[in-house]
Parts: sequence; C-alpha cells; structure tokens
Amino acid sequence: MSRAFIIVLDSFGVGGAPDANRYGDGGADTLGHIAQHCCAGLADRRALREGPLIVPNLDALGLGVASSTATGNVPPGLSIQATRGSGGCAAEVSTGKDSQSGHWEIAGAPVMFDWGYFPDTHPAFPADLIAEFCRRADLKGILGDRHASGTQIITELGEEHLRTGKPICYTSGDSVFQIAAHEEHFGLERLYRICAIARELVNPLRIGRVIARPFVGDAEHGFVRTEHRRDYGVAPPQTTLLHRASAARREVISIGKIGDLFCHDRTGHELHAHGNEAVFEQMLQSADVLDDGGLLFANFVDFDTLFGHRRDVAGYAAALEAFDRRLPEFETLLRPDDLAIITGDHGCDPTWRGTDHTRECVPIVAFGDAAPKTPLGKRNTFADIGAAVARHLALPLGQYGTAF
Repeated sequence: MSRAFIIVLDSFGVGGAPDANRYGDGGADTLGHIAQHCCAGLADRRALREGPLIVPNLDALGLGVASSTATGNVPPGLSIQATRGSGGCAAEVSTGKDSQSGHWEIAGAPVMFDWGYFPDTHPAFPADLIAEFCRRADLKGILGDRHASGTQIITELGEEHLRTGKPICYTSGDSVFQIAAHEEHFGLERLYRICAIARELVNPLRIGRVIARPFVGDAEHGFVRTEHRRDYGVAPPQTTLLHRASAARREVISIGKIGDLFCHDRTGHELHAHGNEAVFEQMLQSADVLDDGGLLFANFVDFDTLFGHRRDVAGYAAALEAFDRRLPEFETLLRPDDLAIITGDHGCDPTWRGTDHTRECVPIVAFGDAAPKTPLGKRNTFADIGAAVARHLALPLGQYGTAF
C-alpha cells in the first residue's frame, strides 16, 4: 500500500481542452506557449532567466508525454521519453475553470452544477448585495465593484482606500468575491470578519469563494499583497477522496491552500506556507514522516497568482525550472510502493489575452514504485487521479473517475 502524494502546480495546463472554444480559450496552452516563448528568447526579460525552458526532471517523469498527449505536439526542450515515470493528461468535466472546481474534481467530486458569476460590468455586484454588505459590516461604502487584476486594483485604489477606509471589492472570470484591505490601517481581523459576512450574503448566488486579500505599503513606495490571504469557500457537495481517507483513519496532510479549497472538510493536518519554496520545504518535511497508507495533498499557488494571472512568462518559466531542480530531493524520500502524481487544476496561459484562467487539460505525471509503467493516455476527467490514488491506498472508489 505505502503512501500517496498529489502535487498540484496551480494553473499548470498543457492545452487541448476539448471544450476550450466554448470558453473563448481555443488554442490556449500554458506549458506549450511558455516553452515556445523561452525558445524564441521572448521570456527572458528582467534577466530573470535565459534560453530554452529546462525541466529535465519533469520531462523524465513524463511531462513531455503529457503535453504531446493533450495537443499532439512536444514543446521545445521536452521529449516523449519518460524514463522515470508515466505521463498523460486529463480534461475537466466541471463547468468552472477555477481552483475549487479543479481540486474537487481531482478528489473525485466534480462540480456538476453551475457556479454563479458576476458580470463584467461596472458595477459588477448587485446593488442590494452591496447595500446589505455595507450595513452588516458597518462600512461607508466600497471601492472597485468590477472585474480586475488584484495587483492592479490595489495599485489604482490603495491610496483612496487608506483615505476613505472603504474596502476594495472586485471579481474576475471565476466565481469569486474578493475583498482587499490594508492590514494595518483597516485591520486584518476586521477584513476577515467582513469576508465572513460576505460569505453568508453570496451563498444564495452560488458564488464559489470569498477571498480576503490583505496588503501593506503606501502610495509612495507601492502596495504589496501579503501572505495572509484567506479563502471562504463552501464544502464539496459530495464525498471526496479526503472523506474516504479520513473514514479509514489514514493520515492526511494538506499543504498550501488545500484546506481553504475544501472548506477544511477532512483536510487533516493543514500546513500553510508562503511561496513555492516554503511549500516545497513543507512537502519534504511531511514526506519524511507521512505514515504508511497516508495521503499528502499539496498546492503550489505561485504559478497561478504570481505568474499566470500577471501574464509573466519569464517568471512562470523560472518557477517551473526552480521546482524541477528540487524534484530529486522529493524523489529520494519516496518509499517502496509509494505513488506520487504531479498535476494542475486548470490553465492560466501567461501569453493569453486578459488575466483569467484558461480552459485546458492538465498533466498527469505519475512516478514512484507504484506508478504505471505505460503512458496514461488522455483521461476524460480529473477524477481519474483521485480514483487511482484511492485504488493505490486500498480505499473505496467514489462515484466518479476510473483508476489508471
């Protein structure tokens, strides 16, 4: 039996979603376009990195196979020779292209209903919603009230926020209500309190998440978001891999924003870390002590928040290369019969228009002694990942997903 590891590189798509055109994302390919831009010298600004994308460990584990399975093309710098693992890809059946939908589906609970969304208008939020929010939260009003990039809107409205005390409320193409406020001037605990109020108010609208986005700084030196983000979501509507592992009294370790995404429902021992490097350190420490039969579920959010949404090709490429360099450290901690899977939860092609997620297949890169020895092919749902882990851990299979 041994252990299982699900490692999610947030927003790491490999193109080729069958229904991408329906979302306006036909042709999006996070990995493929990053590799192409690197090869062409278009992703080397700020002297952050230079030359082709170099991810030899991911490639040896099956990333090139995953990409070619999704699109029929092998990105520059990758190959279809998986020497240490098996590659494949998976399409999403959930209607949303967000982290909550993607992670739930990985864990065997695809979102078979439609989330609610706010229109791309100004104002974006219903007037009665904002009026009740301000009344219950004792606010003089809000700023923003539209679709926006989180970093851009605090740059634009941060000074007015400090002057008026009004929080910055915005949304995106995801089912989300985001509230940004200054940690010191507005107060972190106060921000959390008003987010809890907003969570209650948006429930009837089927909004997936309310997100607290604290920041610090000033207009002269710039505003910077902090690591104290907090997500207020809803619990999955059906049992997940986490439920079944917990019911079997298996150890569960959740790293990064996994706890928030599953509304802290059966997420076991939650570890929070700021930044990919810190998440990797937590993963190494946990892999060293995880019990036999245990499950570790980790999310590396920087790929999405720092690089995908900000359309930073060079930053995304450098982050992939940094993750790749550390992979052998993790591999050495795997025990006989362990199963590890690297995947994504949606796409966020940094070369694509706008700042929203992109509808893509995600890679399935399986390695460890218990990984299949043959290519995994193109799976019809992310839930096949959860099914494979359940079978490996001798847990009951859920309603969705077919184990590979």
